[in-house]
Amino acid sequence: MALEMVIDDRTVRLVPLLILLPAFPAAVGTVRQTVYAVGWVLIVITGVLIYRPLPSWYNYVIIMVLAAVLGVLCVLTCHWRIRRERELSRVRSTAVALQRQVLRPLPILTDRVIVDGVYLPVEEDRLVGGDIYEAVASPYGTRLLFGDVQGRGLPAIGAAFAALGAFREAALREPTLTALVDDLERAVVRHNTFAEQIGEPERFVTALILGIDDSTETQAVNCGHPPPYLLNAGPVSPVPLGDPGVPLGLADLAALPRIVAWFPFPSGATLVACSDGVTGARSITGDFYPLEERLRAWADGSPWELASNLVDDLSSHTAGQLRDDITALVVRRAA
Repeated sequence: MALEMVIDDRTVRLVPLLILLPAFPAAVGTVRQTVYAVGWVLIVITGVLIYRPLPSWYNYVIIMVLAAVLGVLCVLTCHWRIRRERELSRVRSTAVALQRQVLRPLPILTDRVIVDGVYLPVEEDRLVGGDIYEAVASPYGTRLLFGDVQGRGLPAIGAAFAALGAFREAALREPTLTALVDDLERAVVRHNTFAEQIGEPERFVTALILGIDDSTETQAVNCGHPPPYLLNAGPVSPVPLGDPGVPLGLADLAALPRIVAWFPFPSGATLVACSDGVTGARSITGDFYPLEERLRAWADGSPWELASNLVDDLSSHTAGQLRDDITALVVRRAA
């Protein structure tokens, strides 16, 4: 404004540029701040043009009309932005509450294990993905569930609820792991029946269910999930669980019933369970992520450090182009 006052040439006018000023508070400020900016611009433009009038009153009218119209648009834009931000905040708050109902925050402690790790949905604006996990201290030992619902994000949340709800109940009730898995199967089938009735697609759930009691041998039933890795001062390799079986919801397609596998999980050992977002991740050149090699290098770290290092290194390997939900859970058996 001061520069406008000292310019003698009447053909060079800077004051019309002031009509753009309200755009800044409209982008980052409040509606009141934007209204104040619009009013201030109108007053300043009027004062300057009275002190140094334009050659024609017609030009003055055009500038004032433009300033008023753009000012109104800035106020409306600011109002829309703030309303949109509030809506997004409410949606995010709902997602946070939903996530707490679906998945408990890590770490999870029982009398036999500590479960820590990282849960990272591929959709950054969503807090709930397709991966699920749970640990329940039951009269029969600690029962663990690691799973992956077909699909990702909110569309898969119904099947996730069904599987987790059934697991939390059956883990306390069923004395055998096979009976627990049968309950999970029926829950997913019931969910698919309901989904079909309302026109939604049926979904299956890959899952790994573990039973850890006082014995050094741990029970496992694999329903199509990637096998875990055992870290215990020896070579790191997938735990041999035999036939992975079919996912939950597809038992009718299997020729044989699911069976329990046993593997050693002594005190102080660490079990690493990863979703297929980890095991199937590729670099930009198509190379799969070298999970076993990385786990050997980080075997001595704490559960949180191991999972955090894994996710950071995975992001570097894929150049940040993650295509599926990432879950890396580290189970440390109590000494």
